Amino acid sequence: MEDVTDIGFRLLCKRLGASMVYSEFVAADALVRMVNRSLEKLRVCEEERPVAIQIYGKEPGPVAEAARIVVEQAHPDVIDLNFGCPVKRVAGKGAGAGMLQNVPKLLEITRAVVDAVPIPVTVKTRLGWDADHKIIVPLAEQLQDCGVQALTIHGRTRAQMYTGEADWTLIGEVKRNPRMRIPVIGNGDVTSPQRARECFERYGVDAVMVGRATFGRPWIFKEIMDELEPEAVSESAVREAIDSPYAVLSTDWKIDVLKEQVMQSVRRIDEYRGILHIRRHLAATPLFKGIPHFREMRIALLRAETVEELFALLERTRDILHGLSEENVRGGHESSGGCPV
Repeated sequence: MEDVTDIGFRLLCKRLGASMVYSEFVAADALVRMVNRSLEKLRVCEEERPVAIQIYGKEPGPVAEAARIVVEQAHPDVIDLNFGCPVKRVAGKGAGAGMLQNVPKLLEITRAVVDAVPIPVTVKTRLGWDADHKIIVPLAEQLQDCGVQALTIHGRTRAQMYTGEADWTLIGEVKRNPRMRIPVIGNGDVTSPQRARECFERYGVDAVMVGRATFGRPWIFKEIMDELEPEAVSESAVREAIDSPYAVLSTDWKIDVLKEQVMQSVRRIDEYRGILHIRRHLAATPLFKGIPHFREMRIALLRAETVEELFALLERTRDILHGLSEENVRGGHESSGGCPV
């Protein structure tokens, strides 16, 4: 979630129903060296709490020192240790999911951080390095013994990266282990409210973590909460987050959410770089999927360099979606009167 879960996006997700939010992951070595770009990632606001700052590294000393810096600078509610990132520049150097090849060092880092800070420490990891080394069931107990307060498990191995389907069977096995006392959070392919409910009911997890499904879709938390706890996220609270005249979760409202994301990014950085930063969300949003011949419009959206230009394109997209909706209504009327299905 690097370059995604900045403070503005976290706050938006929180207002739309997320129970807890996590920062972009931050390199421990960079924090110890006081690199400005990494220190900027430690910004936290009161409205987004509870919030976790996630760090990663491969040596106990620097990671523990980084954790102390995080507590001093950001005062988060939780320190989260990333032992799950699969990308080559992280795992290939022995950090992130790379630590799954060196469990003794992984546990040493965990103990060092737990001993170093006065706030809860949690861990996010994967099933194992590859299909032949799915070690999460015994590893979960070992992490608990190190003093972590919760464990998030992504249902893939490092070798899988983000391909294939997440396997939740071992996540469920960890949760059913009678020796496990800490909360178990499931992660991987939670892309709909129905899937979230299934994960709770089938695997018994204490929470689900949503990652890539938030790209261009921060309203997924409102959708999930409406499925699990209707009215838990009130419409008035959502109205405070998004100034829009449209019905919450309508297509028009979702376009206004994307526009608000753009403005948050621009206000936080500047117009040009703020738009560059938000392009990932515009490219990934499911809102535009299924629009015929949308490729040229998508390219134009990703090339826009000013708010005026980008908003004009979003309004054109709104008109296209309205036209498709009207066509569907007409098509429904024309087909009515036939045999009921």
